[in-house]
Amino acid sequence: MTELSCKVLIIGGGPGGYVCAIKAGQLGLDTILVEAERVGGTCLNIGCIPSKALIHAAETFHAQGEEAMGISGPRRLDYAKTIAWKDGIVSRLTTGVGALLKKAGVRSLRGRAALVDGKTAIVAADTGESRIRCEHLVIATGSEPAALPALPFGGDVISSTEALGLRALPRTLVVIGAGYIGLELGMAFAKLGVAVTMVEALDRVLPLYDAELTAPVARRLAELGVKLHLNARAQGFAEGELRVTQADGADLKLQADKVLVAVGRRPRTQGLESLDLAMSGPYLRIDERCATSMRNVWAIGDITGEPMLAHRASAQGERVA
Repeated sequence: MTELSCKVLIIGGGPGGYVCAIKAGQLGLDTILVEAERVGGTCLNIGCIPSKALIHAAETFHAQGEEAMGISGPRRLDYAKTIAWKDGIVSRLTTGVGALLKKAGVRSLRGRAALVDGKTAIVAADTGESRIRCEHLVIATGSEPAALPALPFGGDVISSTEALGLRALPRTLVVIGAGYIGLELGMAFAKLGVAVTMVEALDRVLPLYDAELTAPVARRLAELGVKLHLNARAQGFAEGELRVTQADGADLKLQADKVLVAVGRRPRTQGLESLDLAMSGPYLRIDERCATSMRNVWAIGDITGEPMLAHRASAQGERVA
């Protein structure tokens, strides 16, 4: 096992972690960043950037078409080429983040970190295991899509991650949850010609926002041909049928090639059991400096609660550095 030491160890390379690492490196702090997948986190890889690329392609397809996105005419779509275009954008951005980390003098490790205590982590990578000792630990492990007990992820029941990686368009898609994630993906697929149905447990779309602001969104859904079932709850999915119970007790059966569950996100706290950290509900409790209940252990980004936004995580990362 390789032994490493540093001033600052950051677990998670999303908009919180990589911004924190770059700033710490620029300030002359010996910094190691550990990321299990690719740097950039949810935002760059499977969230903000690819979803906005898909939305842009859908808008273009809905309007007139552009060859670079795989759209060869007003109503002709090469979806595999569209996805390749989207993946190219993501790749350029994550490569750029890697270059910025290197320029700042940050050592980056790709692997999964197991925390031993507040100053030690063991990282399992393809090249072998490393034990890293640090003075300051920054936890930036982010969040992941939340599942429903009746609809565990797998097969044709997908999260936003799988929805953005589909290599072919489904004919029919049911979206569970009419929050902003479900709406932006559902509307994009509708513009690409998919028959989309949305199921929302509350009485309107975007239920956390003012009704006056969300009414135009509901009208746009109707214009796009999206079917909307409000006050309805998904009960299970089998053999291409989603069973839904409405508020009056009536059952519906909706045909679906894919079911996209978009009911929110939950913090990634797995692997933190070895640390004696105070919690605030499901999130790590922090103070105004992003300090946790353990000395020299800091937390930033989605794992610290709402709002789960990239720019909030980045601001916290700079503050901690």
